[in-house]
Amino acid sequence: MTILLSTLNARYTHASMGLRYLYANMGELQAQTHLQEFVIGAKTTDLLERLLSWQRADEKLIIGFGVYIWNVEETTRLVALIKRVAPEVIIVLGGPEVSYETQEQEIVRLADYVITGWGDISFATLCQQIMNGPQPLMKVHAGVQAKLDDLQLPYAYYSDKDIQTRTLYVEASRGCPFKCEFCLSALDKTAWPFDIDRFLAEMENLHARGARLFKFVDRTFNLNIKTSLKIMQFFLDKLAANPDDPVFAHFEVVPDHLPDALKAGIQQFPEGCLQFEIGIQSFNPEVQSRISRKQDNAKAAANIEWLCQHSTAHLHVDLIAGLPGETVESFAAGFDQLYALGPHEIQFGILKRLRGTPIIRHTEDFGMRFDPYPPYTILANKDVPFAEMQKLIRFARYWDLVANSGRFSNTLPVILGEAPFANFMALSNWIYAQTDATHKIALDRLANLVTRWLCEERGMPQQQVLTMIGKDYAGDAKHKQSPEVLKKEQKNPPQSHDRLEPTGKSIAKRQHRHLAN
Repeated sequence: MTILLSTLNARYTHASMGLRYLYANMGELQAQTHLQEFVIGAKTTDLLERLLSWQRADEKLIIGFGVYIWNVEETTRLVALIKRVAPEVIIVLGGPEVSYETQEQEIVRLADYVITGWGDISFATLCQQIMNGPQPLMKVHAGVQAKLDDLQLPYAYYSDKDIQTRTLYVEASRGCPFKCEFCLSALDKTAWPFDIDRFLAEMENLHARGARLFKFVDRTFNLNIKTSLKIMQFFLDKLAANPDDPVFAHFEVVPDHLPDALKAGIQQFPEGCLQFEIGIQSFNPEVQSRISRKQDNAKAAANIEWLCQHSTAHLHVDLIAGLPGETVESFAAGFDQLYALGPHEIQFGILKRLRGTPIIRHTEDFGMRFDPYPPYTILANKDVPFAEMQKLIRFARYWDLVANSGRFSNTLPVILGEAPFANFMALSNWIYAQTDATHKIALDRLANLVTRWLCEERGMPQQQVLTMIGKDYAGDAKHKQSPEVLKKEQKNPPQSHDRLEPTGKSIAKRQHRHLAN
């Protein structure tokens, strides 16, 4: 029997930690188990060909697929093709997308077996049953939640190529004690920590092999401060020993829990080595209560401001539009409040109805209407009609291109002025009216659009605007504008198939665009 562990990652730079957990816990079946990762967007028949190349005559082939919100549609097509061409191949599904509302899904109908919830040890058990009997009678199997100390850790199975070219995902804990209803972690009873010494020994091995970029997937990195400090000290020791070969660490932190001991540790990190993802989601107390989100807004705001002013940590702070009871006006007030605190990036998210999340309980009371297809984005609710929600979605896209990209650092404060949300919404609406596009907008074209808006809508002198935007392109002749270029753009606007130039290759490079100015 040959066993394949496969998934379609969102990007090549992502390496699936989940597949490596399964592989690490295959036991005596590990020798006949192989990893086969793909990236979304590939031709389905090409993936089919590569998977079936593992098939041997008179031998069972089991393929286990990790199914997530970003790959479920493409994985469904792939499974359908496998069952058309080689129906004898045994398909096992796992992952968050098939763990809830399981029987309603086409991919589940096509597959042979599904493991819901934790699959770390249950996948190997199911393979043993398929190979040696007794044959499983049920299609759907509830995954066994093993004690973390009993799990084999996956980090040795990041390859040398992974370490050189991809983001390494790691976790010092699983689960979350909070119950925010838009998040799958709302279904967890608590957070479970791995043994910290065992975990850090694995990090030591990764570092010794050349790993320098570590992205923690823990939902609440700063829940246990003693553990947080140990992990941060590990990275500080590496930085002290090798200042010319720095490490980079990304953590998701709770915004209202930043005691002095943690602040002291954070302040020791040099620039470009530490990144925090901070979930605010909403500053509206009524909305927070409605979605079971416990957050001290005053403390959270004070901590974000402190981090901006007294640390070198790069801050990504999240807001979510479309939450039940959140009007455009209250969201705008929260956005303006957050922008005033000074985070490097505001991650403007749109609510999604993830399968299994409790947010669904508000559907009727708040008229919440979601797209039935992944990623299940909200289309409208009783406070934000469809047309207004579309404007918010476009705002989020243009905000990423103009603000979060770091390419318009000199121009952005002028765009936003004293009313950041209202002014950027005006720019967003204007750009869409000019282009009828939110994607594949070339960087030069975007700069020209911003220039035109400031000149035509704000009445700013053209040369003043060109000089200001020129500073954003200093040293790059390719992007320097002139009145002639601007006039050409107005007469002959590029078509919407023009591509936005690629951003930085890594998290650290993305930081650099914000820090360099």
